Amino acid sequence: MPKNINVLVCGAAGKMGQCVIRAVDAEAGFKLVGAVDRSENPNIGKDIGIICGINETGVKLSGDLKEAITKTNPDVMVDFTMPEIVIVNAQTALKSGVRAVIGTTGMTKDDISELSKISKQNQSGAIVAPNFALGAILMMRFAKEASRYFSCAEIIEYHHDKKLDAPSGTSIKSAELMAQSRKEFGRDSVKGKETIKGARGSIADGNIHIHSIRLPGIIANQEIIMGMLGQTLTIRHDTFDRTAFMPGVLMAVKQVMELDHLVYGLENII
Repeated sequence: MPKNINVLVCGAAGKMGQCVIRAVDAEAGFKLVGAVDRSENPNIGKDIGIICGINETGVKLSGDLKEAITKTNPDVMVDFTMPEIVIVNAQTALKSGVRAVIGTTGMTKDDISELSKISKQNQSGAIVAPNFALGAILMMRFAKEASRYFSCAEIIEYHHDKKLDAPSGTSIKSAELMAQSRKEFGRDSVKGKETIKGARGSIADGNIHIHSIRLPGIIANQEIIMGMLGQTLTIRHDTFDRTAFMPGVLMAVKQVMELDHLVYGLENII
Protein backbone atom coordinates (compact mmCIF):
# COMPACT_ATOMS: atom_id res chain seq x y z
CA MET A 1 0.00 0.00 0.00
CA PRO A 2 1.27 3.53 -0.72
CA LYS A 3 2.24 5.46 2.35
CA ASN A 4 0.06 8.24 3.74
CA ILE A 5 0.78 11.84 2.81
CA ASN A 6 2.15 13.44 5.97
CA VAL A 7 0.60 16.88 6.42
CA LEU A 8 1.58 19.81 8.64
CA VAL A 9 -0.85 22.73 9.01
CA CYS A 10 0.24 26.32 9.71
CA GLY A 11 -2.28 28.69 11.25
CA ALA A 12 -3.77 25.53 12.72
CA ALA A 13 -5.69 27.26 15.52
CA GLY A 14 -7.41 29.75 13.21
CA LYS A 15 -10.82 29.20 11.63
CA MET A 16 -9.46 28.00 8.30
CA GLY A 17 -6.65 26.09 9.97
CA GLN A 18 -9.05 24.17 12.19
CA CYS A 19 -11.18 23.32 9.19
CA VAL A 20 -8.10 21.96 7.40
CA ILE A 21 -7.14 19.93 10.48
CA ARG A 22 -10.57 18.27 10.59
CA ALA A 23 -10.51 17.57 6.83
CA VAL A 24 -7.02 16.06 6.85
CA ASP A 25 -7.79 13.97 9.95
CA ALA A 26 -10.88 12.51 8.27
CA GLU A 27 -9.34 11.85 4.83
CA ALA A 28 -8.08 8.38 3.95
CA GLY A 29 -4.49 8.42 2.73
CA PHE A 30 -3.61 11.51 4.75
CA LYS A 31 -1.82 11.63 8.08
CA LEU A 32 -1.80 14.76 10.23
CA VAL A 33 1.71 15.00 11.69
CA GLY A 34 2.09 18.66 12.66
CA ALA A 35 0.16 21.76 13.69
CA VAL A 36 1.76 25.20 14.05
CA ASP A 37 0.45 28.57 15.18
CA ARG A 38 1.79 31.80 16.69
CA SER A 39 4.24 31.16 19.52
CA GLU A 40 2.15 33.33 21.86
CA ASN A 41 -0.99 31.24 21.33
CA PRO A 42 -2.16 30.08 24.80
CA ASN A 43 -2.99 26.63 23.40
CA ILE A 44 0.60 25.80 22.46
CA GLY A 45 1.33 22.29 23.70
CA LYS A 46 -2.29 21.13 23.64
CA ASP A 47 -3.56 18.39 21.35
CA ILE A 48 -4.79 20.04 18.14
CA GLY A 49 -7.69 17.60 17.94
CA ILE A 50 -9.11 18.88 21.22
CA ILE A 51 -8.66 22.48 20.05
CA CYS A 52 -10.58 21.65 16.84
CA GLY A 53 -13.39 19.82 18.61
CA ILE A 54 -12.50 16.32 17.41
CA ASN A 55 -10.85 13.36 19.13
CA GLU A 56 -7.24 13.57 20.28
CA THR A 57 -4.86 13.25 17.35
CA GLY A 58 -1.60 12.89 19.24
CA VAL A 59 -0.39 16.06 17.50
CA LYS A 60 0.49 18.93 19.83
CA LEU A 61 0.15 22.54 18.69
CA SER A 62 3.64 24.01 18.16
CA GLY A 63 4.83 27.60 17.99
CA ASP A 64 7.98 26.86 15.98
CA LEU A 65 7.72 25.79 12.34
CA LYS A 66 11.39 24.82 11.90
CA GLU A 67 11.26 22.62 14.99
CA ALA A 68 7.96 21.06 13.89
CA ILE A 69 9.37 20.21 10.44
CA THR A 70 12.44 18.60 11.98
CA LYS A 71 10.39 16.54 14.43
CA THR A 72 7.51 15.49 12.17
CA ASN A 73 9.11 15.18 8.69
CA PRO A 74 6.01 16.31 6.76
CA ASP A 75 5.53 15.82 3.03
CA VAL A 76 3.29 18.88 2.64
CA MET A 77 2.71 22.08 4.60
CA VAL A 78 -0.74 23.67 4.28
CA ASP A 79 -0.71 27.36 5.20
CA PHE A 80 -3.63 29.74 5.80
CA THR A 81 -1.86 32.45 7.82
CA MET A 82 -1.10 36.11 7.07
CA PRO A 83 0.76 37.41 3.98
CA GLU A 84 3.80 38.54 5.94
CA ILE A 85 3.92 35.21 7.80
CA VAL A 86 3.22 32.84 4.93
CA ILE A 87 6.21 34.12 2.94
CA VAL A 88 8.59 33.15 5.74
CA ASN A 89 6.78 29.87 6.37
CA ALA A 90 6.86 28.90 2.69
CA GLN A 91 10.56 29.72 2.39
CA THR A 92 11.27 27.59 5.45
CA ALA A 93 9.24 24.67 4.13
CA LEU A 94 10.49 24.71 0.54
CA LYS A 95 14.13 25.02 1.57
CA SER A 96 13.58 22.02 3.85
CA GLY A 97 12.24 19.93 0.98
CA VAL A 98 8.64 20.20 2.17
CA ARG A 99 6.01 20.92 -0.47
CA ALA A 100 3.62 23.79 0.19
CA VAL A 101 -0.10 24.38 -0.37
CA ILE A 102 -0.88 28.04 0.31
CA GLY A 103 -4.31 29.63 0.61
CA THR A 104 -3.27 32.96 2.08
CA THR A 105 -4.15 35.96 -0.10
CA GLY A 106 -2.60 39.42 -0.11
CA MET A 107 0.78 38.34 -1.45
CA THR A 108 2.24 40.47 -4.23
CA LYS A 109 3.36 39.24 -7.64
CA ASP A 110 6.93 39.71 -6.46
CA ASP A 111 6.22 37.49 -3.42
CA ILE A 112 4.86 34.73 -5.63
CA SER A 113 7.74 35.11 -8.06
CA GLU A 114 10.23 34.75 -5.20
CA LEU A 115 8.50 31.61 -3.91
CA SER A 116 8.43 30.22 -7.45
CA LYS A 117 12.19 30.70 -7.67
CA ILE A 118 12.79 28.97 -4.34
CA SER A 119 10.42 26.14 -5.28
CA LYS A 120 12.29 25.52 -8.53
CA GLN A 121 15.73 25.74 -6.90
CA ASN A 122 14.79 23.14 -4.28
CA GLN A 123 12.55 21.06 -6.57
CA SER A 124 9.87 21.32 -3.90
CA GLY A 125 6.42 21.65 -5.42
CA ALA A 126 4.05 24.39 -4.34
CA ILE A 127 0.47 25.36 -5.11
CA VAL A 128 -0.67 28.89 -4.33
CA ALA A 129 -4.38 29.48 -4.81
CA PRO A 130 -6.49 32.54 -3.98
CA ASN A 131 -9.56 30.30 -3.72
CA PHE A 132 -9.96 26.56 -3.12
CA ALA A 133 -13.73 26.37 -3.63
CA LEU A 134 -14.36 24.39 -6.81
CA GLY A 135 -17.44 26.50 -7.57
CA ALA A 136 -15.28 29.64 -7.48
CA ILE A 137 -12.83 28.08 -9.92
CA LEU A 138 -15.69 27.27 -12.29
CA MET A 139 -17.01 30.84 -11.91
CA MET A 140 -13.66 32.18 -13.10
CA ARG A 141 -13.52 29.67 -15.95
CA PHE A 142 -17.02 30.61 -17.13
CA ALA A 143 -16.19 34.32 -16.92
CA LYS A 144 -13.05 33.82 -18.98
CA GLU A 145 -15.14 32.13 -21.68
CA ALA A 146 -17.86 34.81 -21.57
CA SER A 147 -15.22 37.53 -21.89
CA ARG A 148 -14.86 36.62 -25.55
CA TYR A 149 -18.38 37.96 -26.13
CA PHE A 150 -19.04 40.69 -23.53
CA SER A 151 -17.13 43.92 -23.90
CA CYS A 152 -17.67 45.39 -20.40
CA ALA A 153 -17.23 43.83 -16.96
CA GLU A 154 -17.12 44.68 -13.27
CA ILE A 155 -16.53 42.52 -10.20
CA ILE A 156 -18.09 42.82 -6.75
CA GLU A 157 -16.44 40.71 -4.06
CA TYR A 158 -17.86 40.21 -0.58
CA HIS A 159 -15.88 39.03 2.44
CA HIS A 160 -16.08 38.98 6.23
CA ASP A 161 -15.00 42.05 8.14
CA LYS A 162 -11.79 40.40 9.40
CA LYS A 163 -10.26 40.06 5.94
CA LEU A 164 -7.37 42.51 5.70
CA ASP A 165 -6.50 42.59 2.00
CA ALA A 166 -8.65 44.24 -0.65
CA PRO A 167 -9.44 43.55 -3.36
CA SER A 168 -9.52 39.80 -2.76
CA GLY A 169 -7.10 37.42 -4.41
CA THR A 170 -10.04 35.72 -6.13
CA SER A 171 -11.21 38.95 -7.77
CA ILE A 172 -7.70 39.80 -8.92
CA LYS A 173 -7.25 36.30 -10.34
CA SER A 174 -10.65 36.53 -12.03
CA ALA A 175 -9.65 39.75 -13.77
CA GLU A 176 -6.33 38.22 -14.85
CA LEU A 177 -8.07 35.25 -16.46
CA MET A 178 -10.74 37.40 -18.10
CA ALA A 179 -8.05 39.66 -19.55
CA GLN A 180 -6.55 36.63 -21.26
CA SER A 181 -9.70 36.44 -23.39
CA ARG A 182 -10.12 40.20 -23.89
CA LYS A 183 -7.12 42.49 -23.57
CA GLU A 184 -9.18 45.50 -22.57
CA PHE A 185 -12.79 45.76 -21.56
CA GLY A 186 -14.84 48.82 -22.47
CA ARG A 187 -13.86 52.07 -20.89
CA ASP A 188 -16.54 54.18 -19.24
CA SER A 189 -18.66 55.75 -21.98
CA VAL A 190 -18.32 59.19 -20.40
CA LYS A 191 -15.46 60.70 -18.46
CA GLY A 192 -16.70 60.16 -14.94
CA LYS A 193 -16.18 62.29 -11.88
CA GLU A 194 -15.92 60.64 -8.48
CA THR A 195 -17.44 62.95 -5.89
CA ILE A 196 -16.10 60.51 -3.30
CA LYS A 197 -12.71 59.02 -4.21
CA GLY A 198 -12.87 55.29 -4.86
CA ALA A 199 -16.58 55.20 -5.67
CA ARG A 200 -15.84 53.35 -8.92
CA GLY A 201 -13.65 50.82 -7.16
CA SER A 202 -10.15 49.75 -8.08
CA ILE A 203 -9.11 48.98 -11.64
CA ALA A 204 -7.55 45.57 -12.33
CA ASP A 205 -6.25 43.85 -15.46
CA GLY A 206 -8.28 44.52 -18.57
CA ASN A 207 -9.76 47.75 -17.19
CA ILE A 208 -12.10 45.74 -14.95
CA HIS A 209 -13.43 47.65 -11.94
CA ILE A 210 -13.41 45.72 -8.65
CA HIS A 211 -15.58 46.69 -5.68
CA SER A 212 -14.76 45.22 -2.24
CA ILE A 213 -17.42 44.68 0.45
CA ARG A 214 -16.39 43.86 4.05
CA LEU A 215 -19.21 42.99 6.46
CA PRO A 216 -19.81 40.63 9.39
CA GLY A 217 -22.02 37.68 8.53
CA ILE A 218 -20.29 37.05 5.19
CA ILE A 219 -17.66 34.41 4.48
CA ALA A 220 -16.72 34.79 0.80
CA ASN A 221 -18.91 35.65 -2.19
CA GLN A 222 -18.24 37.13 -5.59
CA GLU A 223 -20.23 38.21 -8.61
CA ILE A 224 -18.90 39.06 -12.04
CA ILE A 225 -21.26 41.33 -13.98
CA MET A 226 -20.72 41.54 -17.72
CA GLY A 227 -22.56 43.85 -20.08
CA MET A 228 -23.12 44.51 -23.75
CA LEU A 229 -25.79 46.28 -25.75
CA GLY A 230 -29.23 45.35 -24.39
CA GLN A 231 -28.15 42.63 -21.94
CA THR A 232 -26.07 41.67 -18.93
CA LEU A 233 -24.71 38.38 -17.63
CA THR A 234 -24.06 37.81 -13.91
CA ILE A 235 -21.92 34.90 -12.74
CA ARG A 236 -22.00 34.54 -8.95
CA HIS A 237 -20.48 32.19 -6.41
CA ASP A 238 -21.46 32.08 -2.73
CA THR A 239 -19.62 30.38 0.12
CA PHE A 240 -21.75 29.61 3.17
CA ASP A 241 -19.27 27.54 5.16
CA ARG A 242 -15.48 27.10 5.16
CA THR A 243 -15.92 23.40 4.45
CA ALA A 244 -16.52 24.51 0.83
CA PHE A 245 -12.77 25.02 0.49
CA MET A 246 -11.74 21.60 1.78
CA PRO A 247 -12.19 19.42 -1.35
CA GLY A 248 -9.92 21.84 -3.21
CA VAL A 249 -7.35 21.85 -0.40
CA LEU A 250 -7.24 18.04 -0.27
CA MET A 251 -6.97 17.89 -4.06
CA ALA A 252 -4.06 20.35 -3.96
CA VAL A 253 -2.25 18.32 -1.29
CA LYS A 254 -2.46 15.24 -3.52
CA GLN A 255 -1.43 17.10 -6.68
CA VAL A 256 1.49 18.97 -5.13
CA MET A 257 3.16 15.63 -4.42
CA GLU A 258 3.68 15.34 -8.20
CA LEU A 259 5.17 18.82 -8.64
CA ASP A 260 8.73 20.15 -8.53
CA HIS A 261 7.76 23.78 -9.19
CA LEU A 262 5.15 26.36 -8.14
CA VAL A 263 1.68 26.49 -9.67
CA TYR A 264 -0.49 29.57 -9.15
CA GLY A 265 -4.24 28.97 -9.25
CA LEU A 266 -6.26 25.83 -8.59
CA GLU A 267 -7.66 26.01 -12.14
CA ASN A 268 -4.28 24.73 -13.35
CA ILE A 269 -4.62 21.37 -11.60
CA ILE A 270 -8.29 20.51 -12.18
